[in-house]
Parts: sequence; structure tokens; C-alpha cells
Amino acid sequence: MTMKNLLIRKTFRVLSIITFISVMAAFLGCSRVQYVSDPQLIGYTEYGQASYYAMKYQFRRTSSGEHFNQLSSTGAHRTLPFGTKVKVTNLKNNKSVVVKINDRGPFIDGRIIDLSRYAFSEIGNTDSGLLDVKIEVIN
Repeated sequence: MTMKNLLIRKTFRVLSIITFISVMAAFLGCSRVQYVSDPQLIGYTEYGQASYYAMKYQFRRTSSGEHFNQLSSTGAHRTLPFGTKVKVTNLKNNKSVVVKINDRGPFIDGRIIDLSRYAFSEIGNTDSGLLDVKIEVIN
């Protein structure tokens, strides 16, 4: 095989990879979850335990397609629609935080919401790991 043929093959391979990456980026960019507010859910209330995400989930994709950020006010709920705003109240000290649902979970009995570390720390001490909470859909 001549040097010219090798150069042509390598160029074609590089262009193929670039094309593939571009197509995948365009495809993934179009697959975002659209948030839809459900007025019928406003006022929905639930009682249970809240936990918070481990650091290993930082910057991983959530079920909604967003990248998880420990410094944001977000949460995971099993059934509430993505984008739902929820007021989470610690039942022991009555402190509250508003979070946006952007993930699914928690999948442990008794737990009703997983919070970002920031949101959890706004209403309780992260050393406790779990809080008894009330959640209310506000939007």
C-alpha cells in the first residue's frame, strides 16, 4: 500500500469519526425532556423521609437528561413530573427549601425524596443522613 493510500484512509477514518460525533451530539441535544407543569398536582402533600445524593453522582446525567449538581436545589421523586417545584419541610425544625424535580428515586422504602446536598443542608445537618419531611407541590 502506498503512502498516499494510507493518508487517504486515515483522513477518511478521522472524517468518519468527526461526522459520527457531530450526528450523535445533534441527536442527544434533541432528546431533552420537556417540563410540563400540572396544575392538578398543586397542593399534593406527602410525608416520609428525605435523603441526599452521594458525591459519586456529581455531574452524572439525571433521568431528565440534566447533569446533576450538588450545589443546585433539585430532587428526585418516583412519580412527580420533571420540572415540578416542591417545598420540602423538615418536620423537626420547620425549615423549608424549594426544589425542582429532575430525577427518579429514591428506591428505598420510607424515603420519598432524594435531595441535592445543598438543598438537604438548607433544612438539616448532612451528618444525620435522613430527615423526616413533608413535601408539598407548589408549581
